[in-house]
Amino acid sequence: MIRYIELVFQHLNGWGLPLLLLMVGCIEFFFGLYNKEADRNEFMLDLLSFAVPKLIFPPVLAYFSLKLLPVLLPGLQHTLSWIPFVWGALIIAIADDLTQYWNHRLHHQVPALWRFHRTHHSAPYMGVAVYFRNNLLHVLLFSQVYLVVMLVYLGLGYPALFVAGMKAIIVSAAHSSIPWDKPLYRIKWLHPVAWVLERFISTPATHHAHHAVTSNDGIGYYKGNFGNMFFIWDVIFGTGLITRKYPSAYGISHYEKDEWYAQFLWPFVKSRIPDSELSARGPMVRMDDEE
Repeated sequence: MIRYIELVFQHLNGWGLPLLLLMVGCIEFFFGLYNKEADRNEFMLDLLSFAVPKLIFPPVLAYFSLKLLPVLLPGLQHTLSWIPFVWGALIIAIADDLTQYWNHRLHHQVPALWRFHRTHHSAPYMGVAVYFRNNLLHVLLFSQVYLVVMLVYLGLGYPALFVAGMKAIIVSAAHSSIPWDKPLYRIKWLHPVAWVLERFISTPATHHAHHAVTSNDGIGYYKGNFGNMFFIWDVIFGTGLITRKYPSAYGISHYEKDEWYAQFLWPFVKSRIPDSELSARGPMVRMDDEE
């Protein structure tokens, strides 16, 4: 059974997930679920954000796992391999997602970190591509993957495969422009399922609200809904808003449509737009509550 689970999620974390997301992306595109704001500049940024980290990250993680961890954690390799699969998966899921909740929250609340996270929020639309849309340095410096790799080093490899696959599916589905949660709100006998689900994991309605361009309509909530895989962190820490409605617009209120290369490679490459937060002499970071 464990071997079967390993094979399934090995493929999912390899070629399976990109293929699955490509299929979902095609459905979103052909059914017109991306709006007219998805121009060439945005497409280039989405494409690079999806492809480049997959080329750069594996050798970085290999070095971290094979060279650094034996030095940082000498003699501890496989010391947690005795932990049963279910408990190992629970440990990784909580450690990974709770850490990411606070990481994500700080990137919204600390101006110095916002510029790194800004790329993820600049998209004036929602779709599975937005899941991968990130500044390159943000991915390399602030990823939760290092924590998971450390737990794998300690002996939780099988649970890590499972959690990584489940997380990818849940988070991709939450970013998707396919409103799969709407039937749960519309069909009366499914309301109890909706009530539990929307408080436990991120859904399109709750996560789309986080990507809204404004919070003034009572639907958007970029100041909260920070949960990545699990929405329950927002429930516990009081940062959640559940409306079961979708925002009318996405992105950043003061988005200047920075060039794809500036958004992807900042601070190594700066935006040529003078008023941008990513330009060489741009203004101080403006949080959206300063509209």
